[in-house]
Amino acid sequence: MNWTWFHKLGSPKWFYEISGRLLPGLSIAAAVLLVVGTLWGLAFAPPDYQQGNSFRIIYIHVPAAFLAQSIYVMLAATGIVGLVWKMKLADVALQQAAPIGAWMTAIALITGSIWGRPTWGTYWVWDARLTSMLILLFLYFGVIALGQAISNRDSAAKACAVLAIVGVVNIPIIKYSVDWWNTLHQPATFSIVEKPAMPAEMWLPLLVMVLGFYCFFAAVLLVRMRLDVLHREARSSWVKALVAARVGEGR
Repeated sequence: MNWTWFHKLGSPKWFYEISGRLLPGLSIAAAVLLVVGTLWGLAFAPPDYQQGNSFRIIYIHVPAAFLAQSIYVMLAATGIVGLVWKMKLADVALQQAAPIGAWMTAIALITGSIWGRPTWGTYWVWDARLTSMLILLFLYFGVIALGQAISNRDSAAKACAVLAIVGVVNIPIIKYSVDWWNTLHQPATFSIVEKPAMPAEMWLPLLVMVLGFYCFFAAVLLVRMRLDVLHREARSSWVKALVAARVGEGR
């Protein structure tokens, strides 16, 4: 197997160049998918036979919850790459993805609470799913705080990587909490591996929103990583040449 592409990921210059090519497509895809999914879900999807129109918050809540968990798995994966292969870009990805993951977790918790009021009669219960999602938010805060509190970049990278790897055990707890314990939270509304319980006119816009959220995350992450790479590599020759070229072009 050719692992050249993997080793190229360790090159900040190569990453900056390839990410610049990917950004326009990801940004356009995110905008189109989110607009289409939002309009489809809020205006054209039929109301739920039990929850009425209140169920429509699902089109924000579920994609945010999916993304919140996926991002933390990504943190753990980049943490392993950083510890084993010593790739600095792995730490860049970890540090820049963590705040996005924290925001997605917060959105999932807030929208879930809003949804819970008409469904359960209360905004919050110490339900297994809700509690494990709250723990996920604290894990994100821990990664962010560690990255900012430790001044030595290498030590901070190692500490954040270890916390991300240890904390990933919470992800299967979140996913299977509704199966392992008797909880108020409903079973999985949408799954990519199982047949959806909802009719197609309800889950198709949800799928569009999930894809839109992931494209949005990829675009925002690339922007944040590119800025961080420029900051870290400010003294390198390729960044100086890039800045000189931009100044010459009048940008």
